[in-house]
Amino acid sequence: MRVHQAYHYALDPTPEQARLLASHCGAARFAFNWGLARVKAAMDQRAAERSYGIADGALTEVPWSLYDLRRAWNASKDAVAPWWAENSKEAYNTGLDGLARALKNWAASRKGVRAGKTVGFPRFKAKHRAALSCRFTTGTIRVEVDRRHVTLPRLGTIRTHESTRKLARHLERRTGRVLSATVRAEGGRWFVAFTCEIDRAERVPARPDAVVGVDLGVKDLAVLSTGEVIASPRHHRSALKRLRRLNKQLARRVGPRTPDGARRQASARWAKTKAALGRAHARVANQRRDGLHKLTTRLAVTYGMVVVEDLNVSGMLANRGLARAVADTGMAEVRRQLTYKTGWSGGGLVVADRWFPSSKTCSGCGAVKAKLALSDREYTCSECGLVLDRDLNAALNLAALAAGVAQSCGETVNARGGAVSPVVRARLAPVKRELPEGRTPPRQRGGSLTLTEKH
Repeated sequence: MRVHQAYHYALDPTPEQARLLASHCGAARFAFNWGLARVKAAMDQRAAERSYGIADGALTEVPWSLYDLRRAWNASKDAVAPWWAENSKEAYNTGLDGLARALKNWAASRKGVRAGKTVGFPRFKAKHRAALSCRFTTGTIRVEVDRRHVTLPRLGTIRTHESTRKLARHLERRTGRVLSATVRAEGGRWFVAFTCEIDRAERVPARPDAVVGVDLGVKDLAVLSTGEVIASPRHHRSALKRLRRLNKQLARRVGPRTPDGARRQASARWAKTKAALGRAHARVANQRRDGLHKLTTRLAVTYGMVVVEDLNVSGMLANRGLARAVADTGMAEVRRQLTYKTGWSGGGLVVADRWFPSSKTCSGCGAVKAKLALSDREYTCSECGLVLDRDLNAALNLAALAAGVAQSCGETVNARGGAVSPVVRARLAPVKRELPEGRTPPRQRGGSLTLTEKH
């Protein structure tokens, strides 16, 4: 099974190498801003020419694609950036490629071709706000044989904080090929991510015929149909006291902007506090990412079929009283990881429809309640008298849904081993939902959702 997989390693550069890394990322930002200024000037020129009555075929051309932007950069780089030779050409290509993608997304969103939220026109990248990132696709990109160093174009050999043996083994066995390398600064540290083409061995889950329903929530991160409850670690809530203190401290420092918005030289203490705040946020993100990876990996390698819900996470985040708790759980990340991990492990993934009443349905007799308040943490069936925890009842209904999907859609478990997880979207017959008088049902996609089925 051939897949695209990334390997992420923390770097331990020398002070000179750290300066070169920052220089390459700054060069990418410079190329992005230069290209955006060139595009906006050309667009303004075209608008002026149209007002003069010039035909469309004779208007000034706008460098829109990556090819056009690179050609314009190569013709102007000696004049606009005499120092361009200090960095790799890949640094400037990174900025121009990011601009070309942004312009393409904006055009597609404006025409209605791109799904999702409306994408705005690209904006200039500020030095103090833009992420430091640079991507290498050509040149010397390799993992050294000692498995503690990596070599990148123009940057040389850089030591890593951890062993690169997992990637090195694939390269030595010729079951992997490096496609690109991206360096990025996060939380005061430098990281490199290798995007590789890997030949993964065919795998089978430990329990190939077992089905598990996963009910995600805020109170508990996940409740499994087996009865297991994974408590929500609440990493952000635990670090909130420190984050508030650092934010207040940062507000008292002399930052790069005056209260009226004018630019000024930021103080050293402001930069020190900002770095500390970035490290605190990075620690929370790393803790959350580590826990989610361990959970999704365990589910994917254990069960032959995993059933989750298509939750409207963006709609939940629009609720001011619920947004922080929802963001701290990482519900969308759980589904994203399960999508590819079940395929890698030889299992399957079933995604229940967003309006599937998992919480309102009795897992014993199948009766559906018309209303179920969010404060009701126990499900009591009026038909058969079943009394069960609300989340466990939902997880059992999700697990039972997999059998119905297999009967209506054919066998879904035998697609194991493919390059892409066999994701099945399950839809049941519509269930009547009572809404307050004068209220229209919310849309399933797009916009914010104020009433949710469960959370």
